[in-house]
Amino acid sequence: MAKLLYKLGMGTYRRRLPVVLIWLLVLIGSGVGAFTLGGETSNSMSIPGQESTTALERIQEKFGSGETASAKVVVQAPDGQKLPQHVKAITDLVADESALKGVRSATNPLDPAAPSVNRDVNVGYSTVTYDVKPGEVTAEQRAELTKAVDKARAAGLTVEVTGTAMQETPHVGGPTEAIGVVLALVVLALTYGSLVTAGMNLLSAGIGVGIGTLGITIATGFMDLQSTTPILASMLGLAVGIDYALFIINRYRQELRRGSDVGHAVATAVGTAGSAVVTAGLTVVIALVGLAIAGIPFLTQMGVSAAATIVVSVLIAITLVPAVLSLLGRRVLTRKERAAEASEPKDRGVIRGWGGAVTRNRVVALLLSVVALGIVAIPVASMDTTLIQKPPTGSTQERADQILAKGFGEGFNGPIIVLFEGDGAAATATEASKPIQKLSDVAMVTPAQPSQDGKSALVTVIPKSGPDTVETEKLVADLRAELSGVEGGKAYVTGATAVSVDVATSLDKALPIYLAVVVGLALVLLILVFRSLLVPLVGVLGFLLTIGASLGATVAVFQWGWLAGAVNLDSTGPLISLTPILVIGILFGLAMDYQIFLVSRMHEAHHRGAKPIEAITTGFRQAAPVVVAAALIMFSVFAGFVPAGEATVKSIAFALAVGIFVDAFVVRMVLVPAALALLGERAWWLPKFLRWLPELDVEGTALDEIEKKDRQEPVSVG
Repeated sequence: MAKLLYKLGMGTYRRRLPVVLIWLLVLIGSGVGAFTLGGETSNSMSIPGQESTTALERIQEKFGSGETASAKVVVQAPDGQKLPQHVKAITDLVADESALKGVRSATNPLDPAAPSVNRDVNVGYSTVTYDVKPGEVTAEQRAELTKAVDKARAAGLTVEVTGTAMQETPHVGGPTEAIGVVLALVVLALTYGSLVTAGMNLLSAGIGVGIGTLGITIATGFMDLQSTTPILASMLGLAVGIDYALFIINRYRQELRRGSDVGHAVATAVGTAGSAVVTAGLTVVIALVGLAIAGIPFLTQMGVSAAATIVVSVLIAITLVPAVLSLLGRRVLTRKERAAEASEPKDRGVIRGWGGAVTRNRVVALLLSVVALGIVAIPVASMDTTLIQKPPTGSTQERADQILAKGFGEGFNGPIIVLFEGDGAAATATEASKPIQKLSDVAMVTPAQPSQDGKSALVTVIPKSGPDTVETEKLVADLRAELSGVEGGKAYVTGATAVSVDVATSLDKALPIYLAVVVGLALVLLILVFRSLLVPLVGVLGFLLTIGASLGATVAVFQWGWLAGAVNLDSTGPLISLTPILVIGILFGLAMDYQIFLVSRMHEAHHRGAKPIEAITTGFRQAAPVVVAAALIMFSVFAGFVPAGEATVKSIAFALAVGIFVDAFVVRMVLVPAALALLGERAWWLPKFLRWLPELDVEGTALDEIEKKDRQEPVSVG
């Protein structure tokens, strides 16, 4: 691999202008394609083939109630009054709602044929149905609905709005995300000592993210993609794009300081650091594409989209970055470095002291790191997950939900829908409603609503408990058990809570298989890289501690509410069901990045004859500074998505930020060196029956001969 990438680097140096122009054309073409072909994203999270999803499809077919955006406009009479005392204000409100652009229908809570008021007749709601899917209601349409609500408030009513029509499509970019990027630029500037080099690093990563997210936008014109997909892809693409370029640039600067000319420095950087970048990127891609194992389409789309962005970042790191370095030449060095004679970079005191302390006190370092991470991981034991998201604190959605819960009961905001099919479905539904009403946690069962052909009927079950509670989730299971033997047809249990339960069940089943496949493939890759069994095992075991600490901290903050104010958390509760598997997949790939970049330099030193402890300290001194910078950058990028992040992304970004910090500064820079120091020469042991495996040569030890040959020939520039 090193030889191949060395030749690619030399070719990029010789054709640097065409390479830069090609990438700019790709970026412009992606922008044009996104503008002309892009579509809308979706907020739907369901699994084809699951009972809840099948029921929703059948309901759409039989009752025509497809997945359209709707709003519940909740009205509450003043204290001591009833809603019928405000007939005119309510009638005017419904008329205003019906006249709004894009509204298909609006119900009247006081309609005698289908009233939607509570028993005390002081709380009711109007259902406003739009002619678009959830997430497609425009900001202008939401503003018009708000004006209609304000008019009703002026008449003395308390009016709030909730529902899918009020959901805004998550966006990429914002003040806090920008702060993360600025912090990354500061770290880069301090690392390089050059603002030009730092800016070039950030710009190249930005081009990769731009191409990746624009490509996802183009894809939305041909398929339904989940709304968090572009955010996840941009977050990952920016983080790894900055880091991968950093590794290439850092090695290029090292080669210049050793006295290499620009062409050979570029080629060597791509052949050595580029090999590590390709291997690390492949590990991340394996982890992301492996999400398909869960069998959940929207999760597969998120993984594949993010993986595609990672591939773009890798390609940019090994082509565009070297091309720009070729144009900048020695200007990537500071003035002092350019004026100085060629020399090896000096050891950094703090890093040298850190590595020496860890290897000397390896038993203590290993035990302390394991115990500390184990303690942080304790909250994982009480982790709960759900797909049901609470509205932001202080929002009109939250106030509407509170009024509905107070007026109709906690379970009103999480109704469970039961679909009956078969001859005489309405009669079957009516008969089945009697035992359903007797189930624990059932507050009310609505009368059966038959379809036009009489072969289907709907019953709505209102739980006593809230939609994200364990009691309501148990009720879903109890309903399915009760209706499993319904006579005269078939019954399906669906609704938001049922979908959430089905997704959580699928994820729980898929997680062990996912871990086995992804970890297994990554182990094979790492064995090929390091030609060792124990080094990959140490890396994977360290990763498990990283995951425990990451998810443990996330549970403590997002579920228990510890330090919630520090992350601008609106409300506490169960984690989003996607969080564990996404965090595991992403962190595994990124953790293996640091394992490869750090340990490959140790392996290189050992391969060149250094004793085990000497190889660890030498590799640590060479790689640790850039790993520290890379981790700080990635931490800054992920942390930037936390304070004002969209609800689904917030917990994932927090878990990734914590995971990156823990993995880089505790696992890779304490636990791994300590473990390798304890293992000694055995760390690099490879059984005889595996010695036939090919050598990937990530360290570039095979480049000595090709570099010597190239140095004897003048480098031509085409």
